[in-house]
Amino acid sequence: MSMENIHKALQHVDRSVSEWEQRPTISFEAFLKLLTNNPSAAIRNVFQVFHDMVKSHVGAGADEYPDDPESIQFFNYDCSRLFVEGSDNPFFADRLFANRLVSLVESLKRGAQQNKIYIFEGPHGCGKSTFLNNLLMRFERYANTQEGARYETVWRLDRRMLGHFAEGGADNVLEKLSNLLDNTGVPKKERDKTDNNTLAAEMFIEVPCPSHDNPILMVPKSHRRSFFDDLFKNDRAKWTLFTEKEYEWVFKENPCTICSSLYEALLSRLGSPRKVLEMVYARPYRFNRRLGEGISVFNPGDKPTKKILLTNEMLQARVNDLFRDSNAVMYFFSRFAKTNNGIYALMDIKSHNAERLIELHNIISEGVHKVEDIEESVNSLFLALINPEDKGNIEGYQSFLDRIEYIKIPYVLDLNTEVEIYRNVFGKHIEDSFLPRVLHNFARVIIASRLNLKSEAMLDWIDDPSKYRLYCDENLQLLKMEIYTGYIPKWLSEEDRKRLTAKRRRRIIAESEAEGWQGFSGRDSIRIFNELYSAYSRKDKLINMAILHDFFTKAHKDLGELIPKGFMDSLLRMYNYTVLQEVKESLYYYNEEQISLDIQNYLFAVNFETGTIETCSYTGEKLEITESFFDSIERRLLGADADKVARLKFRRDTQKEYTARTLTQEIVSENRPIKETSLYLELHDRYVYNLKEKVLDPFLENANFRRAVKDYGKDAFKTYDKRIQDDVTFLMANLCRKYNYTKHGAKNVCMYVIDNDLTKQFAS
Repeated sequence: MSMENIHKALQHVDRSVSEWEQRPTISFEAFLKLLTNNPSAAIRNVFQVFHDMVKSHVGAGADEYPDDPESIQFFNYDCSRLFVEGSDNPFFADRLFANRLVSLVESLKRGAQQNKIYIFEGPHGCGKSTFLNNLLMRFERYANTQEGARYETVWRLDRRMLGHFAEGGADNVLEKLSNLLDNTGVPKKERDKTDNNTLAAEMFIEVPCPSHDNPILMVPKSHRRSFFDDLFKNDRAKWTLFTEKEYEWVFKENPCTICSSLYEALLSRLGSPRKVLEMVYARPYRFNRRLGEGISVFNPGDKPTKKILLTNEMLQARVNDLFRDSNAVMYFFSRFAKTNNGIYALMDIKSHNAERLIELHNIISEGVHKVEDIEESVNSLFLALINPEDKGNIEGYQSFLDRIEYIKIPYVLDLNTEVEIYRNVFGKHIEDSFLPRVLHNFARVIIASRLNLKSEAMLDWIDDPSKYRLYCDENLQLLKMEIYTGYIPKWLSEEDRKRLTAKRRRRIIAESEAEGWQGFSGRDSIRIFNELYSAYSRKDKLINMAILHDFFTKAHKDLGELIPKGFMDSLLRMYNYTVLQEVKESLYYYNEEQISLDIQNYLFAVNFETGTIETCSYTGEKLEITESFFDSIERRLLGADADKVARLKFRRDTQKEYTARTLTQEIVSENRPIKETSLYLELHDRYVYNLKEKVLDPFLENANFRRAVKDYGKDAFKTYDKRIQDDVTFLMANLCRKYNYTKHGAKNVCMYVIDNDLTKQFAS
């Protein structure tokens, strides 16, 4: 390897380090300039930064029903940037948990963060550890960028101002250095640079604040309000700082004991607070989980360290020498100082972590930690994970329980998120092996095992589930799953849609707190999906609902025992009914003009006896009003099975409605066109519905139709009658266009409908 390549590689590394990563230490005055330019960024504690990090990654969230007066602000947050992108082990937050998390961080920003530990509680296999690791990784990266940066205090004690350079002392130092370097062969320019750096090191003693205090805390607490009053103009930023609860800490907190001691010692020497503050500098607060700086994470097996006190003996000696008093500034602190204004996290409350949690009792309650005779302030974000069975480890400490806020993190209950997990684990191509909605139906089966069988909130909303038997199960779990995804199904009646008030919807969402603690775990669902996919994924045939149904009810009966009784049959019925409607809709030729003429002629003709000939005043057509004329239209309005008695009754009722309301009130009084009257619109819906219901009948009676569907896309398809070719091509194109089927999927779903004789299944 040539030296040129080596230099090139090193230059590339040098250029790749951004200016931000080389941020210099700045004076207190320069820090104040930054503060006045952007107060919300310069004055942030860990809770505010944590909020900003989460919100910047998940965005504002989307509400699918923004104009709904009964909206409960149940947003769809995209958490991929927070937990998935750039992660070795992605965590997928469902809509329910994402809303809980955002609600938590918003409460932190409002200032409701003090004196609490936030424990994420969930069953084995729900992904708690993955969640916390990814969250901390993202926080560390964010906090070390310009967007998430904060500054911490570092003191630069000037020996000259404190009288510890004897006259000529600096010159003597330079003279000695010059003599040492004269014979080294180092160029004069380099020697001068070395001289200056060494001189600076001799002139100043840098004392970093081990508690990472914000430099603004060095202003005496009693003077901070007047200080800010002078510093800021009377603008919105000043008003926010003085009035918002999230900034209370700026006026209430004290600096750490080391900084307080330095301030007092310097003030006694210099006699001027301004001169003291000139020795205060600000540097970026660098987070490093591996070194325990800003973020410390403890596993249950991590044994407590025997070393309680941390110090820097060399720095302590230099400070003692400067002040000539070994007690003026005691530079020692506890391990909690390293995560002050940072995050202290416990992975599972058991073993040694149970002891650590109890140790946090006084710290969380009072916000201080006793280090020998000194009280050390601790303002950290305390996070922990716990399994339900481990809650007994802390229940004996009753006074501590009110300091704990639990955030539920159960198994995924949002079917869209469940599917996203399969895509991530097995690859996005898995969808190519399933008919549309079958993959999501697999997720519905998994989630059904996690839901409670009975839902008081759902039954309060819909007291008769049987009316939705074509779309839902008797326990309304399928409907509840849709609500959990933020979707309100269109098949609900108008009455039930209105009954879904904000209060009812909140009550339904609240039930999710008690669900997802049983059934198939996250690990189980991945294993089960792998078994299904490995066994039935083939190029020539897509996985359909019949395969899925048999997988849980026949091939793996042990799995079926965890699924609510009757759920699989309800899911199959819902799917079958839905795909049948899709095929009918796709095959239906919509001749709106002919439908309109038939209805207008019928409304005119019902006012005359059979055997007469009249010209319709709406269409201008000459009508021969016979029983056959009525029969042909009424069968389309009522269905082919309607008998003569039913048809005659319908004709009389229609005539009464026409004369009593349609003609006299809507057409004459309100001057409405016939096509805009209520009766016309009602008959139009009946006509279209019955046409669609029977649209498949003539095709199913033709054996060539099934074979043509099977041969679609092959050369053999060209051998069929042109009318059949046109019908099948029209059907396939509509399925792809309207319902996002692939050509292969459209063909498979048609064969599924025909071979399972779904038209007869739903004939009633």
